[in-house]
Amino acid sequence: MTIPLVVGVDGSEASLEAVEWAAVEAARHGVPLHLLHAAAGELEASHVISAASARAQKCAPVVRLSSEVSNEDAASALVGKGRNAFALVLGSRGLGDLDGMLLGSVSLAVAACADCPVVVVRGSPEHRAARFGNVVVGIEDGEGSGTAVDFALREAHVRGCPLVAVHAWSAPSGACTTPQAPSWFLEAHRRPPAQVLDDALRHPAERYRDSAVSRRLIEKPARSALLEAASAADLLVVGARRRLGHTGLQLGLINHALLHHAPCPVAVVPQL
Repeated sequence: MTIPLVVGVDGSEASLEAVEWAAVEAARHGVPLHLLHAAAGELEASHVISAASARAQKCAPVVRLSSEVSNEDAASALVGKGRNAFALVLGSRGLGDLDGMLLGSVSLAVAACADCPVVVVRGSPEHRAARFGNVVVGIEDGEGSGTAVDFALREAHVRGCPLVAVHAWSAPSGACTTPQAPSWFLEAHRRPPAQVLDDALRHPAERYRDSAVSRRLIEKPARSALLEAASAADLLVVGARRRLGHTGLQLGLINHALLHHAPCPVAVVPQL
């Protein structure tokens, strides 16, 4: 049995936008779509599920659709469901969030704790409707990007669009360096920036030989580089490391900033 793509619904417009995005995503991958609502009451739950189902069926009539009402708090219910999900999809804000918030508390909590990829659907209608024709993945130095690259390549493959791999790097103040980096530069950095990018893409690209992949080395802070790249992207993908000795993920300042400010949907993919 194929595991479903799970989307959290609460009746807010942001969650209905997430349902629309998730329905199209489920159709692309040929997986079922499961609607999950943490209910405050039976009448409210029925209305929320009905409205979300109608949106999903309008966007992707052929997708197998199921629904569930949970008595748990929303974050716990979603994290629990994510243990056997293709991915979790959430709106950027919920009904209970305060005006002026850039990201809902449930979305942030789930992104930090889930065992599967979490997509926070945000941005303009053009970004949500995949009109830019590319997927962007952030590459970091270390071991946190491997699963994210796999996820991003698969997304680009099913969409039939290029993957843009971005690695942002910063040289020491006053240094004259290149992306290949001279030997003295490696005393403070484990690998030259160009090698970081090449290493991250080598093995995943072998599984998607027909996919177009472009490499971008950008000498600026990662937050700025990724937000800039996301301005012309349908999806931004980033990785997240496991926290040693603790449950959940180490989102870090960059991922927090992207979840709050990205102009397109953001996928946080846990490192396996």
